[in-house]
Amino acid sequence: MGDRLQGLNLYLIGMMGTGKTTVGQRLAKELGYRFFDTDVLIERVAQKSINELFAEDGETFFRDLESQVLGEVSACTRSVIATGGGAVLRPVNWGYLRHGLIIWLDAPISLLVERLAEDNTRPLLKIDDLSLKLETLLAERKSLYQEADLQIAIAKNENPEQIVSKILEQAPNVLKSPEKSPQPGEINPEDPNEFN
Repeated sequence: MGDRLQGLNLYLIGMMGTGKTTVGQRLAKELGYRFFDTDVLIERVAQKSINELFAEDGETFFRDLESQVLGEVSACTRSVIATGGGAVLRPVNWGYLRHGLIIWLDAPISLLVERLAEDNTRPLLKIDDLSLKLETLLAERKSLYQEADLQIAIAKNENPEQIVSKILEQAPNVLKSPEKSPQPGEINPEDPNEFN
């Protein structure tokens, strides 16, 4: 799999609570890649927590910072990058994501509710009805998540190792084969000057 990737970055997208960070760390280790979590990088750049950023500077400022961080890490190669759940909302971010292999970790709302019920670190979840909030967020983002190269459905009883195995098993099916350069004398249909 590592050879097939040829240094291509892997971007993990999906709702909060799907395990992008945990799966990403294990996937990077398996591939001998570096791992980046954009939320962690944002906190380092801003020198404050995501909660503080939302409270003091607002979501727009956070999203601007997220795009900046994503742009910087996408310049790296051989990296697994876990993105924030809302990173898919901005077209500029897709410009970065499309330079790599985009993997959507897709977990049912019931599992997300179970995982996030006690989580007080996420500003978008400071509400009474967690299930309704997650359903609303997913409805806004699902069509964007579906643009991923690979969709990995996550079942309740699956552990991170099993999810990584599924990614490694399915990713080769969506990777483009390395392009073969035309040999001298061969016609290259991609070359617009070939037939002039």
